[in-house]
Amino acid sequence: MADQTTNTKAAEDGAGYWKANIRMIQISLVIWAVVSFGFGILLRPMLSGIEVGGTDLGFWFAQQGSILVFLALIFFYAWRMNKLDKEYGVEE
Repeated sequence: MADQTTNTKAAEDGAGYWKANIRMIQISLVIWAVVSFGFGILLRPMLSGIEVGGTDLGFWFAQQGSILVFLALIFFYAWRMNKLDKEYGVEE
């Protein structure tokens, strides 16, 4: 009886872990898509009046901003996954 309860709790923990992981991935991909496609392409005409480093903000997002946001998302994901791993007891 106790073994079955342990298996059920482990399955619930595993499902919760993957649900949190997939949610974090989805949020990260949406942020990256909005920054790279949205700011760099779709909203570029609207951002053209704002100067950053001698060029307009839309061009900056298309050339450098999306890459920097992508790198920031990588570091955030690694930090958050380490925290999530500790929370669910699956850290290295």
